[in-house]
Amino acid sequence: MQINFSGQRVVVAGGSRGIGRSIALGFAGAGASVSICARGQSGLDATAQEISALGVKVHALACDLADKEAIEAYIAAAADALGGIDVLVNNASGFGGGDSEEGWKKGFDIDVMATVRASNAAIPYLERSGGGAILNISSISGLGASARSTSYAAVKAAVINYTMSQGLTLARKKIRVNAIAPGSIEFPGGLWEENKKSNPQLYKAIFDSIPWGRLGKPEEIANAALFLCSKHASWITGQTLTVDGGQALG
Repeated sequence: MQINFSGQRVVVAGGSRGIGRSIALGFAGAGASVSICARGQSGLDATAQEISALGVKVHALACDLADKEAIEAYIAAAADALGGIDVLVNNASGFGGGDSEEGWKKGFDIDVMATVRASNAAIPYLERSGGGAILNISSISGLGASARSTSYAAVKAAVINYTMSQGLTLARKKIRVNAIAPGSIEFPGGLWEENKKSNPQLYKAIFDSIPWGRLGKPEEIANAALFLCSKHASWITGQTLTVDGGQALG
């Protein structure tokens, strides 16, 4: 099975590093024009150069995904630069943890409301393209209770439920909506690489909880993302695919 996105226009909200970067590069490698946004300009520039090296059109714009007006401006700019939108990937996270006011606000503003706002802004463009796909990045934390990341787990559960509602309400517009629930993913500069140094006990506990015997790679999430947004998943909507090496089974 070959996945080809030649001629497609893909927007990745939160696409400069980690999972978002790998998803953006995956779509570009499959022939898509790609737009990415993030807060940090240096990371955006580096990833945009990587995308451009694959021979496709690239658009990159700094954007605070906690800001409604900034999101709307970014989606409009991305659609203008690419000539439309066929796929939207909502990847950003505030990484709010614990049960603090700050954690809940970060999670609600970015994990939940950025997903809502970017989707609503992109829907008219997806309709004009004849339908398309929205992919939301959740987490296995959203599949059950969490004593360590209370607010993060709750907002990721909200993303899973919202994905189902989007899948239902947007079906008549021929827009498919799915989500991925990644397990613990390790990459340079990421949370788990940092924990490996700063909190080795936690890192070991997570490592030992994964039946596959290792943490995941961003590219493994990107592979699932390309499938769910492709024609090969044309009869799949409102679903959340767990990609975690069996981590959630424990």
